[in-house]
Amino acid sequence: MLDVLRSPCVIFAEKDVPLHEIDSDKRRGLPIGPAPGVCNAIINIDAMTENYSLSHLKELEAESIHIIREVAAEFENPVMLYSIGKDSSVMVRLAEKAFAPGRPPFPLMHIDSKWKFKEMLQFRDWYAKEHGWNLIVESNMEAFKAGVGPFTHGSKVHTDLMKTQALKAGLDKYHFDAAFGGARRDEEKSRAKERIFSFRDQFHQWDPKNQRPELWDIYNARIHKGESIRVFPLSNWTELDIWQYIRLENIPIVPLYFAKERPCVEIDGQLIMPDDDRLPEQYRDKIEMRKIRFRTLGCWPLTGAIESEADTIEKIVEEMMTTTKSERTTRVIDFDQDASMEQKKREGYF
Repeated sequence: MLDVLRSPCVIFAEKDVPLHEIDSDKRRGLPIGPAPGVCNAIINIDAMTENYSLSHLKELEAESIHIIREVAAEFENPVMLYSIGKDSSVMVRLAEKAFAPGRPPFPLMHIDSKWKFKEMLQFRDWYAKEHGWNLIVESNMEAFKAGVGPFTHGSKVHTDLMKTQALKAGLDKYHFDAAFGGARRDEEKSRAKERIFSFRDQFHQWDPKNQRPELWDIYNARIHKGESIRVFPLSNWTELDIWQYIRLENIPIVPLYFAKERPCVEIDGQLIMPDDDRLPEQYRDKIEMRKIRFRTLGCWPLTGAIESEADTIEKIVEEMMTTTKSERTTRVIDFDQDASMEQKKREGYF
């Protein structure tokens, strides 16, 4: 039988005749013609597989869709975290493709820190409505009313109260047992050692020493009551992969990613674009116009821009091919303490 499967020749098998009863010469693929009552069932494995291959992006897409479907099948109540950034936009598109023509069997959840760029919030509401997503928006209103913010309390306290605690409260409120995130391993060293299925205890905390092996793309989804899993379908993507996929799929993204003349002020070595009147007085007379864009998006006082001429996706892709720095170098929250991102992840951050 292996001879039959491996043979590049055309084989004609007689109807209703078991393979072991067919003449051995025929099984070896010697050319024979059809006779009366013979079906020309063609077995040509080499020809079938010779030209079948996936591009790099299609392989990543297939892997991510498999992960998303696996979560939908294994968990009772998953949710997709939506930060409105480029990675989230790609992840949402993959979820839409995974269940097309139906709708994904889980909602989107956005954690609103009350310091996001206005263009981000406008895009979030437009996209959810345009594509029929059930969008959940959660905020730590108690901390917000108490005046917590990056300028008054610093990035560490602000991120913990307005992001981490709000996220944990939202997951508990709706009893989600799995949460998709758009993190990639190439972004930052603590994310490089992250599993695709990241186990979290009943307090949503991450212990890098208490994670599960994922040999041969087999994922362990078993958890006890109160525990959860953070799932990262884009783990093996790079920033360049993200932009190439956005171009390939024509995915809409927030305009802040494209270079444009914008007001900005330098604060602690970062180009910050003031997005409302909460910028402290001492910085207001230092605002100047520069052609900038953002490689990553978050709270506007904690997200640095870069000077760039890349005002199209093609130019951004070209820029990504020559860059040597991670996009996370423009995120203030990654450097507000030693091992900053790992500590935040241990406490329950995205």
